[in-house]
Amino acid sequence: MKVLLVNGSTRANGCTHAALTEVARALGEEGIETEQIFIGNQPLPDCIGCRKCRETGLCVFDDCVNRFVEKACSADGFVFGSPVYFAHPSARLLTFMDRAFYSGGDAFAFKPAAAVLSARRAGTTASFDVINKYFTICSMPVVSSTYWNHVYGQQPEQVTEDPEGLMTMYNLGKNMAWMLKCFALGREHGLTHPENQKVLTNFVR
Repeated sequence: MKVLLVNGSTRANGCTHAALTEVARALGEEGIETEQIFIGNQPLPDCIGCRKCRETGLCVFDDCVNRFVEKACSADGFVFGSPVYFAHPSARLLTFMDRAFYSGGDAFAFKPAAAVLSARRAGTTASFDVINKYFTICSMPVVSSTYWNHVYGQQPEQVTEDPEGLMTMYNLGKNMAWMLKCFALGREHGLTHPENQKVLTNFVR
């Protein structure tokens, strides 16, 4: 089993990386393979609503999003991490997730996921809610911990001084590993995920 951990910060080794690394440590102790993906700090095109992905299965902007969706198809779980900017996740991560989930939603369905936030002081709960909405529109079980999935610090070394935050990350990894193993055991015994209905309306008809 493998979990992809996405770092939505512009800093490859900043506070978000420190939080994701602690989640990965707990997953590793449970025998779960992990890969931390830094989406980079170069310009990233936003979704333009062209719907070309409905024909090709790929975003028209052939960059890190398409490569991630390709990996997501064979992954078993996901953790998306972001710093907090103005009480919101990074625009970079949201652009990345908009395009990944719109062009490759089937790669995420019924796979456990979690959001992780880092902040100097506040805005974490609002940001947490924003990221979780991607999961709940794609039939993804949301993995919880023993507190909301936040760490605090302005620099990575300050995150290491947040023992409760690190505990929350560690427990999140353990909970995700447990969930993944439960799902795998269910599949071994012939339990498959439901076939969801899909009806689209525009609130008029």
